[in-house]
Amino acid sequence: MADDERTAPQRVERVADTWLPTDHGTFRMTAYRDDRGTDHVALSQGVSDDDGPDADPPLVRIHSECLTGDALGSRRCDCGEQLQASLHLLGRTGRGVVIYVRDHEGRAIGLGEKLRAYALQDRGADTVDANLALGHPADARTYAHCAAMLLDLGVDRVRLLSSNPAKQIALRALGIQVSERIPIVVPHRDENAAYLATKRTRMGHDRTAPPEWEELLAGRVPATGVLAQRYGDLAQGEGPLVVAQLGQSLDGFIATRTGDATFVTGELDREHLHRLRALVDAVVVGGATVACDDPRLTVRAVTGRHPTRVVLDPRGVTPRTASVLTDGAAPTLWVVGPEVEAGAPGDHVDVVRWPTDGPMDPRAVVDLLAARDLRRVLVEGGGRLVSAFVRAEVVHRLYLTTAPVLIGDGVPGLRVEGQDRLTDALRPPARRYQLGEDVVTELELTPRPATCSTLAADVPDAS
Repeated sequence: MADDERTAPQRVERVADTWLPTDHGTFRMTAYRDDRGTDHVALSQGVSDDDGPDADPPLVRIHSECLTGDALGSRRCDCGEQLQASLHLLGRTGRGVVIYVRDHEGRAIGLGEKLRAYALQDRGADTVDANLALGHPADARTYAHCAAMLLDLGVDRVRLLSSNPAKQIALRALGIQVSERIPIVVPHRDENAAYLATKRTRMGHDRTAPPEWEELLAGRVPATGVLAQRYGDLAQGEGPLVVAQLGQSLDGFIATRTGDATFVTGELDREHLHRLRALVDAVVVGGATVACDDPRLTVRAVTGRHPTRVVLDPRGVTPRTASVLTDGAAPTLWVVGPEVEAGAPGDHVDVVRWPTDGPMDPRAVVDLLAARDLRRVLVEGGGRLVSAFVRAEVVHRLYLTTAPVLIGDGVPGLRVEGQDRLTDALRPPARRYQLGEDVVTELELTPRPATCSTLAADVPDAS
């Protein structure tokens, strides 16, 4: 047995059990002390000593301490993002464990030595050669105490969240059954490209990420990955499901006072919008939006199926030359008031006569679409239409993107009913993430259908 194996911690003692509310939900937090006196923690949800042999193995992440990545947000590695992604996935699935392992800094060479290794990397060494040059192994981590913590929690079978096959081998040797190893997929950055390449080429880490978007389009949700985090629960279930999307300025406008809306938000937000379109059955806009912007309402920025286009047009303001009526790229429902003269301009257009004048009731619109088997609906614009659906309490999830621009006056974006007291204001569960210069705030407005998982009650993070 090698010296490092003889001196590695083998046993643990449970020293505390409490609860930790986080941005990703509330976790049971269990502290352990190993036989060298080092404290470690396990963050868990939904695991119990009472789990029977037929219970599905939980997601488990063995996360090595990384002060620079976890606490300081370093971009030299991907550790902090992997930790946040793991906690987010546990919060979404409600079942799993993150073991946070102390004394694993720099693959267990210590913080000061890791920074010395950084200095060597600044001069051209990779992470493996830097450790070796300082007289350390390429990877000095051991996992016996991690296995002991899992067994103490009643977990002996896991779905391992890791791109590192060595962790899987180590846990299996320690009596933990690894039914599946699921790569952690986080965004690569210019600053960590060489670091990640070294992990793949010299340390055997997974070389490629799974085809995440294609899996989502097929209704299968990968356990990890940015897209899975953002859209995974939208990809599953048949509905009913109503989501809404709106992009607006910081001061709450979707266009200038002349109607110019090209473009309030950036290219990444438009890609986000096309992903939403690809995951629903129908996309709904108002006739005034079609008259002003002539949107195509198809999926072009990503791969995916075009949704059915639905134009709510009680006054018949949609131009007969509008793309949705003429291009034939996707089926189109043109819903018009009882007095509007509207012949179908193409075979792809189905004219639906609304029975009454005036604004169309959002709940009745959702029922109309459900009767046509369009049960997963995206309400896209404009501001008055999205606001009406939100006020009618039919929107399950709202994606509100704000761009760092001040318009000053123009076409209003989201507007909800006013309140006399701030304590009565709407404060739905939310999470935020950045798309270029824009910020998406994802709001859970009403209880979701049972087939779709919900956001945690606290605010999950940003990837």
